[in-house]
Amino acid sequence: MATHTRRRILSLSCAGLAMGLVFAGHALAQDPVTLTILLGNDPNGLASAQEVIKDFEAANPGIKIEIETRTVDAQGDNLVKSRLATGEMTDMFNWNSGALFQTLNPSQTLVDLTDEPFQANVIESYKPTVMSNGRVYGAPWGTAMGGGVVYNKKIYADLGLSVPKSWDEFMANSQKIKDAGIPPVIQSFGTDWSAQIFVLADFYNVYAADPTFPEKYTANQAKYATTPAALAGFQHQEDVFKAGFLNADFASATLEDALRMVATGEGAQYPQLSFAISNIKNDHPDHINDIGYFAMPGAPEHNGLTVWMPGALYIANTSEHIDEAKKFAAFVASPAGCAAMNRVGTPTGPYLVKDCPLPADVPPAVADLAPYFAEDGRTAPALEFLSPVKGPLMPQITTEVGSGVRSALEGAQLYDEDVRKQALQLGLPGW
Repeated sequence: MATHTRRRILSLSCAGLAMGLVFAGHALAQDPVTLTILLGNDPNGLASAQEVIKDFEAANPGIKIEIETRTVDAQGDNLVKSRLATGEMTDMFNWNSGALFQTLNPSQTLVDLTDEPFQANVIESYKPTVMSNGRVYGAPWGTAMGGGVVYNKKIYADLGLSVPKSWDEFMANSQKIKDAGIPPVIQSFGTDWSAQIFVLADFYNVYAADPTFPEKYTANQAKYATTPAALAGFQHQEDVFKAGFLNADFASATLEDALRMVATGEGAQYPQLSFAISNIKNDHPDHINDIGYFAMPGAPEHNGLTVWMPGALYIANTSEHIDEAKKFAAFVASPAGCAAMNRVGTPTGPYLVKDCPLPADVPPAVADLAPYFAEDGRTAPALEFLSPVKGPLMPQITTEVGSGVRSALEGAQLYDEDVRKQALQLGLPGW
């Protein structure tokens, strides 16, 4: 073949290759990678997530994220577990850290994120909550929460009440509120998980009484029913029921009902996690400055806050776009991710990401949390972050105690049995 002919063929081939690359590049630009993410259907949480996704997509135009939702209840939890087990999970999902994270069989279902560079941004105290067999599987999503009591500051001011530090002070305040014709303690058993707060948020007091309780509890050497400090949470729930301190519709009221009541002064005190402050700001903005927050009262010699670590973003190991999903995880665990959350959400405690300050205009109830975090020894992680054992029947059992169906001791004994079954399923030694 003549040399000039070969050159022409080569020239045409290169031109064709170049045109192919142009068209391929054009196709890639038109067809970005699409990630899917499964989120709880809480409106406020979704609004925050949408802001994060919007900012991420702007910074990463080759990646789009589609949201799927689940209910925030036992049915939604089961959906997460079943989709992971069947390999049908979305690329990413947001879910609990701590004990519930351990039930996902993380080493078999999730992508290991231990060695990702973004982990340098994550506060070290958070990592054990998303760790299995020494490996880290999540990125913190949102802020820490306190466990205590949302209260109406106007009612407290009108009646001359002070924030209680002991259980006796709480009961005395509640009696004065009842005498004024206002339901002192709001319960919302229509949202079943909310029945647990009296017990779960009391853990700081358990920990203060015996810092070795988590280890003993995990090793089957301590029980709720036989540990006075641990039994106290069940007893407090029985106390407020017997004293007639509850709202009349406690059995059917939902979380939304309860937050309306405390915000508008239809009730005075609502045991709840501090995420509720964000809900009140969004749903009852005219009353947000009327709301305060205090730790669950316990023994008079100490007063501190039980803290819930934020949930996490996880990546399913069945994802076909793991590298892109890791980019999103890195964004979530960055100051830019925090800034996006701050735009629409109300922080309920500190971020677990470095260089993520809270806004200066947080509601008064969020500011009420700051002294607990500022002083050494005034916070303790919730038990589920110190032990993998958490019985699934606690909502049902605490609803029964809070409704007068069971005594505090009967409830604690039943929960101890529920815990035993869970520990056996996890294969923990000593059970």
